[in-house]
Amino acid sequence: MTRLGRAIATMAFSIATILSPAVASAAEKVTYLFPAPDFLPAFAPFQLAKGKGYFEEAGLEVTFQVGKGGADVATQVAVGNADMGGGIGDTPIIVRANGLDIRGVALLGGRGLTQLAWRADSGISGPEDLAGKSIGVLSFQDTTYYNLLGVLASAGLTKADADIQAVGPGGIIQLSISGDLDAMSGVPEWIAAVEGAGVEMQQMPIDSVFPAMAQAIIASDTMIAEKPEVIEGFVGAVIKAIGDINDDPAQAAADYTQIVPQHAGKEAQIEAIMRAYSTLVYPEGENQPLGTFDAERIAEVQQFYLDNEIVRTAVPVEDLYTNDFVQ
Repeated sequence: MTRLGRAIATMAFSIATILSPAVASAAEKVTYLFPAPDFLPAFAPFQLAKGKGYFEEAGLEVTFQVGKGGADVATQVAVGNADMGGGIGDTPIIVRANGLDIRGVALLGGRGLTQLAWRADSGISGPEDLAGKSIGVLSFQDTTYYNLLGVLASAGLTKADADIQAVGPGGIIQLSISGDLDAMSGVPEWIAAVEGAGVEMQQMPIDSVFPAMAQAIIASDTMIAEKPEVIEGFVGAVIKAIGDINDDPAQAAADYTQIVPQHAGKEAQIEAIMRAYSTLVYPEGENQPLGTFDAERIAEVQQFYLDNEIVRTAVPVEDLYTNDFVQ
């Protein structure tokens, strides 16, 4: 080969070397919409998946955005303003009947997200003692409220038998600390915040008396049809991060507090919250591997919502979820 030929070959190799990493690193851009601030510990699996490179390994470049609650997330996902979003396992039951063509693509745990918790000095020992008690929920259009109705029904009570107050997460925490609320229908981190203020709390998983469900990843029918490989990669990364939490909550808490600066210095509190999720929310259900939905459970919740006029129209259960993206 002549000197000129060698120079041309060297130049071509150099150009290929420069360009190939860019080609190889080209990732599918994905927008995920949270229903609440993305630094909340409930969303730790997503932050861990991003911070530890699991999304990147799946060929995804993920951007997190925050919506204005669950209804807004469902709407934005349905119309294509976000690729996927966060909800609860019951979210498709509520919104699909209203013409929003979304469904659950992964359920992040075989148990319920919502817990019933009460002050130890409240005189409550279980659902049958909730009559006449003040109970906090996030809002009257939220799963914490719907699940509370299920708890009351399990004891032969109705919403008229208790003083139910929709006061938001901050209100639930502060009013529980002050004693203005006897109980709450809430998530593990709210309970931990009250206990962190020195208030002794007792609790029970709502799914022990009502088929409450965990957080869910939701996507539109269009997204499912057009980009199934993106959903599969995203779901796999989040489930991998949940595995990290289950395997070693202490290390997961340390990683998480490095990734999410709002929680720096709170490793012990975050570890306790992660252990609560690992114990109370993430365990697999009977014949329900992590990530998958249980059709019978969905049907039971939908029937309760119909009976209590939370929804007015039943949707075929098979239109509310898919387990195709859970490996």
